[in-house]
Amino acid sequence: MNDLNILVIEDDEDLAKSLKLFLDDLGKVTVSYDGFEGQMLGEDGIYDLVVLDLMLPEINGFEILKKWRTDDKLDMPVLILTAKDTLDDKVHGFQLGADDYLTKPFHREELLLRVKALLKRSGRIGDENQLTVEPFSANLKNRTVKVNGTNLELNGKEYDLLVYFLQNPGTIITKDQIFDRLWGFDSDTALSVIEVYMSNLRKKIKQVAEIQPIKTIRNVGYIFETEE
Repeated sequence: MNDLNILVIEDDEDLAKSLKLFLDDLGKVTVSYDGFEGQMLGEDGIYDLVVLDLMLPEINGFEILKKWRTDDKLDMPVLILTAKDTLDDKVHGFQLGADDYLTKPFHREELLLRVKALLKRSGRIGDENQLTVEPFSANLKNRTVKVNGTNLELNGKEYDLLVYFLQNPGTIITKDQIFDRLWGFDSDTALSVIEVYMSNLRKKIKQVAEIQPIKTIRNVGYIFETEE
């Protein structure tokens, strides 16, 4: 894992040094205390993951992320750090293309878990053909899913929908994001099709596992959470 390149953009020097110390075991960590410099470093396209603070002088993390996500070649996962814990800020960040959020103050263990999860989901580490969010386990090669070891019988789009959630556990996903991911932004299909597939998926999960990890966030979208 030590061949990974991680970029940290944080203007608080003490926190930035702590982040570097926390992440050193995962790979080479580059630290930038300046938003403009950090943005340019990110544009090099060499990083496997970026930890990006929102509150930066001159240019904030939202602006940096927005610029990166206009470049198709810059697909590195971005973990946003913020002192704000408001839903509006999180939704805005996810809409701009953030992959995860961590609110200050945070524990070292939580940071590492989230970073490793992003690296696994993006295929930087781990088995790309196996995706596990307990008690769910998806085999990406043969397109099958098990819940607590029991097969979950899903059709094509139901499977794609569940995998999208498994790739983004604990993350708010809007209907527009789901539609663009599964059907394409230029599809003639109505947005309401999501509700049909969501209902079917929930019923099938309930039948097999007696749990309901897909929660609706009113007027925003959905989030996938399990007790584990």
